[in-house]
Amino acid sequence: MDLLEKSLIRTIGAAVVSVAAFFAQAAAGESDTAVGADASQHFHREGKVPSRFTVELRNGVKRQLPFEDQRDFEENKRGLIAVPPFQKIMADAGNVAWDMQSYSFLLEGKDFDSINPSLQRQAILNMAYGLYEVVPGRIYQVRGFDLANITFIKGDTGWIVFDPLTAAETARAALKFANEKLGSRPVVAVIYSHSHIDHFGGVRGVVNEADVQSGKVKIIAPEGFLQEAISENIFAGNAMTRRSRIQYGTLLERSPFGHVDQAIGKNVAAGSVGLIPPNVSITKDFESLTVDGVKMIFQNTPDTEAPVEMNTYFPEWKAFWGAENVTATIHNIYTLRGAPVRNALNWSKEINKALYNFPDMEVMFASHSWPRWGNARIQEVLRAQRDLYANMNNQVLHLANEGVTINEVQNVYRVPPSLQRQWAARSYHGSVEVNARAIINRFIGYWDGNPTTLIPLSPRDSAPLYVEMMGGAAKIIPKGRELIGQGKYLQASEILNRLVLAEPSNQVARNLLADAFEQIGYQRESSSVRNAFLNTAYELRSGIPSGVAASSTGPDVIRAMTTEQWLDYLAISMDSRKAEGMKFTINLITPDTGEKFLIEMSNSTLTNIKGFQDPKADLTITLNRTDLNQVMMGSKSFEALEAEGKAQFGGDRRPFEQLRSTLVQFTPDFEVFPGTRNARATPAATKPFQMIVQPAIMFAD
Repeated sequence: MDLLEKSLIRTIGAAVVSVAAFFAQAAAGESDTAVGADASQHFHREGKVPSRFTVELRNGVKRQLPFEDQRDFEENKRGLIAVPPFQKIMADAGNVAWDMQSYSFLLEGKDFDSINPSLQRQAILNMAYGLYEVVPGRIYQVRGFDLANITFIKGDTGWIVFDPLTAAETARAALKFANEKLGSRPVVAVIYSHSHIDHFGGVRGVVNEADVQSGKVKIIAPEGFLQEAISENIFAGNAMTRRSRIQYGTLLERSPFGHVDQAIGKNVAAGSVGLIPPNVSITKDFESLTVDGVKMIFQNTPDTEAPVEMNTYFPEWKAFWGAENVTATIHNIYTLRGAPVRNALNWSKEINKALYNFPDMEVMFASHSWPRWGNARIQEVLRAQRDLYANMNNQVLHLANEGVTINEVQNVYRVPPSLQRQWAARSYHGSVEVNARAIINRFIGYWDGNPTTLIPLSPRDSAPLYVEMMGGAAKIIPKGRELIGQGKYLQASEILNRLVLAEPSNQVARNLLADAFEQIGYQRESSSVRNAFLNTAYELRSGIPSGVAASSTGPDVIRAMTTEQWLDYLAISMDSRKAEGMKFTINLITPDTGEKFLIEMSNSTLTNIKGFQDPKADLTITLNRTDLNQVMMGSKSFEALEAEGKAQFGGDRRPFEQLRSTLVQFTPDFEVFPGTRNARATPAATKPFQMIVQPAIMFAD
C-alpha cells in the first residue's frame, strides 16, 4: 500500500469506530458473526487465493482510477458528532440485527488482492458509523446502523424522520442515539422516500401506529406507495428470495474472501420489519408542504430507482435530498434478485429536473452514502449520474439498432472515459454489463434474433450433448484447468458449466468451476456481481445448507396486501396439473371491508374478479378481512375460524378441498446447479393458503 492509500485510510478513520475497539471486542469473543481470526486465511477449505491474473487486473485498476481524489473521504467524515459505544445491535428476537464489527478487517489499512480496489475503496467509505450533522442545527443523519441512512430533520417541536431503515431495532437505536446527543424530541412526521423496505421497514422503531391513525404523526409518501411496497415481489416472491440470497451473498463470511460490502451500505439489518400505511400522499410532480415549521418541496420521480419515489428540497437551507436516485454509485437498471427492468432514460431525466429546478442547492444528501457540499460539487455529481444513465440507455439502443444483440452488448458497450474516472459513476451496486443487457431487454426483449434461441433446449438437456461432443469430462477438466491457468476464467466457466450441468455428481468439475467463479468474483467492482459469483462458488463446493426454510411475511405487510393480490398469489401457488377436470365457482365475501369476489376454476386455471358474485356458486365463504389475515399469515386455518364462528361456508365444500389439494408450498432452496441441495427444506410450519413471501432483502435495492 502506498502513502496515498494509507492517507485515505487515515482520513476515513475519524468517521468510524476505532480499529482498536473492534479488535478488543473481537478478542473478547463478543462477535456472533463468522469472521476469520486471520483475514489472510480463506474461510472455505477449498477456497483459493487471488491468482496472478487477478492481482495484475487489480493493479491495473489502481493505475487507471483517480485514487488521488480524496473528496469523498473528506465529505464522508464531515459533520461527525459522535460514534456510538456499541458496534452490534440486538434484535428483539435475540439474534444480532446489526454488526459493524464483523467488517473490521477493512480498517486494517491493508490492500486485499481478493477485492477489486475500487470496491475496497467504497467498502471503506461505507464503514462510516455514527451521528453526523448535515445542515447546522437542522439536518442530522445516523449512518452505518443499517443498509440505509436514517435522517432527522429538526422541526419546531420535534423530529421529521426520513426513511426509518429496515428494522425496528436499528431505527430505535438510531433515534435513541440521536436523542442522547442532540436532546430528546418527539417524532412528529415520517417520510418514506420510496417503496423499498430498507426505507420504511423500521418505522415501528420511531413511531406508534396509534399516533399515526389519530393524525398526531404524519407519514408522508409518494402516491401509489402502498401498492408498490407490497406488489413488487409477491408473485415471484419465492424465486426472488432465492436469488436475493445469491446477490446478497448470504452464505459468505465477512472476510476479504467473502462479503465485504453491499455498495449502498454494509448489509441489510436482520430485525423486525413493519409497515404503517402513510396518511399523506404526494400526488403532484412538484408539491410544497410545511411540516412542523419546515418547508419542503417534494419532487415525484416515478419509474426510476423504484416504481414510486420522491426527492425533497429544503429551500430555506438550499438542501437537496436525493432519496435513492442519487447515491455514491450507479445503481441497478436490472437487479439480480429479479424485478421489472428500470427506466434508465427516465431516471436521467428526473435527475435533470432536480438539477434545473433547484439550481441553488448547497448541500445534497440521500438515503445512502454521504452528503456533498457546495453547488459546484453537487452539480458535478448530479451530471455524472444523469449522463451515465442517459448514455447507457442511448448508446445501448444505438448498438442494438446496429445489430448488437442482448448476448453481445455487455462486451461491446463502454462507459465514456470521462465518466469512468468519476467515482460517482462507478458500478458498485449496479453493473454496467448487467445494465446494458437489461436496457435491450426492456425495449426489444430477450430474443437475439437467432431462431435457434427462440425455443432453446433447457440447459440440463443441452449440456450432455455439448459434453459428448467435447469428448467428455476427461477432456473438459484438463482444458478447464488450462484456461484457469491462463487467467481465462469466463472461457473456463463456459465449458465447465456444461459439464457440471451434465454430471451433477462430478465434484471435481464443480470445484473447478467454483475456482473460476471465485477469481471472477474477486475481480468485479460491483458488490452484487461479486457476491453472485462467490456465493455460487460456495454452493458448488459445499452445497446449499440444509434447513433453509421460508419465513412468512410480517403482519404489517399482510394487512397492507389487497385481497385480490392474495387471490392472484393462490393462482400462482396452484399446480394446474393437479387441477385437471376441476370446475367450480366460489363466492368470497369480507363484510368488514365490503368486498366481494367471484373465484372460478376452469381449464385448470384459477381466476378471480372483484365486485361480482355467482348466485349459483358451488360455495360461498364469508369472513372478515381481519380474520382472513390470520389465514394469510398461517396463524389460523379456515377450519379453526369456522369453529370459532368467524367463517361461514355455505354450499358444497368440495371445491374448497379441491383447491387446497392443488396448492404448493414454495421454499427458497431450489438449485441453480443440480446436485447442490444437501437437504430439502421441509415447510412444516406453513399451511395451505398461507402467503410465503420474504420481503426483507428483496425490497432493498
